[in-house]
Amino acid sequence: MTTIPDTILPYTRRALPRAKDRPQLLHRTTASFLYLFFAIFLIWPILQIVKTGFTRPNGAITFDYFLLIFQDATLLHGLRNAAIVAILVTLLTLLISLPLALLSVRHTFPLSKLLNGLLLVPLVLPPFVGAIGMQIVLGRYGPLTQLFGAGKPLGIDWIGTYRPLGVILIEALHLYPIMLLNLQASLANLDPAMEQAAANLGASRWKIFTRITLPMIQPGLFAGCTLVLIWSFTDLGTPLMFGFYTITPVQVWEQITEVSSNPLPYALVVVLLLASTALYLIGKVILGRGFEAATTKASVASTTTPLRGFPAFAASAFFLIVFLLAVTPHLSVILTSVSATGAWYRSILPTQFTLDHYRQALADPLALPSVKNSLQYATCATIIALLVGFAAALTIVRSTIRGRWLIDALCMLPLAVPGLVLSFGYLSISIWLKKKLGAKTPTFLDVQEWPAFMLIVAYAARRLPYVVRAAVAGLQQTPRDLELAAANLGASRITVLRRITLPLIVANLIAGGLLAFAFAMLEVSDSLILAQRMQYYPITRAILDLSMRLGNGLYIASALGVWAMLLLTLTILAANALLGKKIGAVFRV
Repeated sequence: MTTIPDTILPYTRRALPRAKDRPQLLHRTTASFLYLFFAIFLIWPILQIVKTGFTRPNGAITFDYFLLIFQDATLLHGLRNAAIVAILVTLLTLLISLPLALLSVRHTFPLSKLLNGLLLVPLVLPPFVGAIGMQIVLGRYGPLTQLFGAGKPLGIDWIGTYRPLGVILIEALHLYPIMLLNLQASLANLDPAMEQAAANLGASRWKIFTRITLPMIQPGLFAGCTLVLIWSFTDLGTPLMFGFYTITPVQVWEQITEVSSNPLPYALVVVLLLASTALYLIGKVILGRGFEAATTKASVASTTTPLRGFPAFAASAFFLIVFLLAVTPHLSVILTSVSATGAWYRSILPTQFTLDHYRQALADPLALPSVKNSLQYATCATIIALLVGFAAALTIVRSTIRGRWLIDALCMLPLAVPGLVLSFGYLSISIWLKKKLGAKTPTFLDVQEWPAFMLIVAYAARRLPYVVRAAVAGLQQTPRDLELAAANLGASRITVLRRITLPLIVANLIAGGLLAFAFAMLEVSDSLILAQRMQYYPITRAILDLSMRLGNGLYIASALGVWAMLLLTLTILAANALLGKKIGAVFRV
């Protein structure tokens, strides 16, 4: 019988207990920390809203406020408008994204890589900012009137007449990248042998698409639809900028001054929460199976077909047209920022250009401080999201403790819970603590006195899913043999983590962090709800206030928006370069 030398035992018999990856104290401690984080910063705000929305001032449980919403014609009309907008936005994003996904995954054509990257740019250019420029473009005597109704002495009231349509178009042109990324991921995982077998049996292209392709990409389809539905159903910034007040998110915003004494706004937020949760569950559990359940190992290598001649030109033109339409609102912001005050009136383009608005923004007591505030908030939030997200990813992928699925679900919870709900929850906690503790309330927990802490936590919690998904994708693609070998050679867990694991997934962490930072910089709901003192305004709250200022306010707001757009465009392009097609995993439910 052959005897195994002791020198190689670490790679054989001694390695077996580690290979089984028994639950360790470190894993359990990490899991406990994660549960505590989620309990305080995710579950508590939600429960606080539900409790306040169903409690009378004397502490008695009641459903009166909840029922009042469905008895009030105005509030019911707002819910109906929110649902209609969400459904139409989702259908429009699907119509835009499906052909884009098919072309980008199945074919190559001139500038396809560049154009595919540019299609992601609108993702970090929120419609909230684009709506600023559209106020001038859609003005009664703005460029659109000059093109289609120059002969009308009273101009055309585009915003007043087509306000809901404007909200739908702006939101769809902002959210289609989410749908596109999910569809691209599903198509990339589809086994081409199934489609080839159907074609060999004489099936037409349309029949193959409807009977084979479409059912197989169902998880990506419903993942994208779910996220777009939730985002558009609860979007506050776009309808607010367009003056579309008969919609639920804006109705919640209008009642923010009554949150200390009136439970009705909380009941309205509960309705938003229930609706968004139902949409999430339908997309996640009922309609959309997991990606792994819908994909099998391909028996035939997936290939792309190069397009030539007119088809290649048509594909490139289609991509370019979609991109130009998506950035049109933001191009109008740029033009507004360089237009002299009042110089973009009764003309297709501004008649006089200037850079004074950028200089005024540097000296404005609201504009420049808001940029600094947002940079600080977003940086701190990104650091928190990276630390928590990395710990969560390690627990999900590298441990065998029970309840890993729950940690994964809690990490994704912010995708199902709208920012409007979470921000209202933090506000409710602050008000509740102030009532309980009075003057003894810590300053960092008092939103009205110092909202920075709540804003940072809100940003971090809301953007945590992007970091977790990016880190999980990196860990799943990293062979564990290197970690086991280092551990068996005597390296401590910290050394293995620092010298092996972290360097292997650092690109994923950077990409997830960039996405978290980008979205935190232009977060709308949290900023508008929690930032109640001007000295702590983030950039989005400053943009809203400046856009409502008479005179040059709209132009300074546009200059501020351009700064943010440049910064965020660079971050999303950097994240796309690091993750490539894997960036779609970040936007899965």
